[in-house]
Amino acid sequence: MFVLPSELTHTQARACLQMLVQGLRQHKSPEVVVDANALQHFDSSALAVLLEIRRECLAMGQHFSIKGLAPKLAALAALYGIAELLPAA
Repeated sequence: MFVLPSELTHTQARACLQMLVQGLRQHKSPEVVVDANALQHFDSSALAVLLEIRRECLAMGQHFSIKGLAPKLAALAALYGIAELLPAA
């Protein structure tokens, strides 16, 4: 399981994404679950990170899902029309 930090804004997005992608490349399980329970402070960059992780998973043939997506982040994903790309674990 991959855990998001408590804060994921534009400032942290690049470093967070690099860390997650590095972990993904070492993760050989057919399923990847991203735990978003700790995420408290975020902006749309959090969605960009999640979408990129999803893309990486699909490219490697892994199933992607998210555990504990904050209601506000889920609403933002729905507003942008990408909610179906971020399935719940």
